[in-house]
Amino acid sequence: MTTPTPSPRKIVLVTGASSGIGEATARHLAAVGHHVVLGARRVDRLALLVKELTEAGHSAEHAELDVTRLDSVTSFADAALARHGRIDVLVNNAGVMPLSPLDALHVQEWNQMIDVNLRGVLHGIAAVLPAMRERGAGHIVNIASTAAYRVDPTAAVYCATKFAVRALSEGLRQENTAVRVTVVSPGFTQSELADQGGDVRAQSAARAATEQIGLPASAIAQAIGYAIAQPDAVDVSEIVVRPTVQN
Repeated sequence: MTTPTPSPRKIVLVTGASSGIGEATARHLAAVGHHVVLGARRVDRLALLVKELTEAGHSAEHAELDVTRLDSVTSFADAALARHGRIDVLVNNAGVMPLSPLDALHVQEWNQMIDVNLRGVLHGIAAVLPAMRERGAGHIVNIASTAAYRVDPTAAVYCATKFAVRALSEGLRQENTAVRVTVVSPGFTQSELADQGGDVRAQSAARAATEQIGLPASAIAQAIGYAIAQPDAVDVSEIVVRPTVQN
């Protein structure tokens, strides 16, 4: 997907920016001229990324962020708003995917997925929506998944959170005429999602599929850039990006 003629420089907040789609999005948006404000728990990675971007002549900054805590997300957004006077775009990207069959009863991991994948998105919306509505402009990009459109064994809770993100995004879109809302749903994408937690066999299968057919994270970053670059009156509501061989 090719990004249209570059849009004016925007202040873009990206959650989960220390790896995978978040990192690729930071690189892509900074390279096309936006100022990126990067948040994640792994501050050491963020610092290295921001150093690399700024040394390349791009505009970036970072802050520690835990999307499961409303106060952390609010502080992240408020600090950016105070420094720059506006927030043009929020990319709600942070996510986890510890796969396991339901009868394994990995309740702690179920709660983690709810906290990060769904509650984290809600926290992001709560942190930026009032200022965007007051200004009469803004764009919220929520990262869902092709798991928001189908359910697979071992992924029931993960799919549930992503179905919810898709539903939430559509509700937010319908409630707002000045704030644009986009849900981007990646298929198998090269990232660290399948590297932690979950059932050993399920996670191994997910990693093997990703290694075999996974898209580079930059493909998703370009889709996000495309949506952001559209004119203010154009809302790209949903983008599904999957490998051509993914069923």
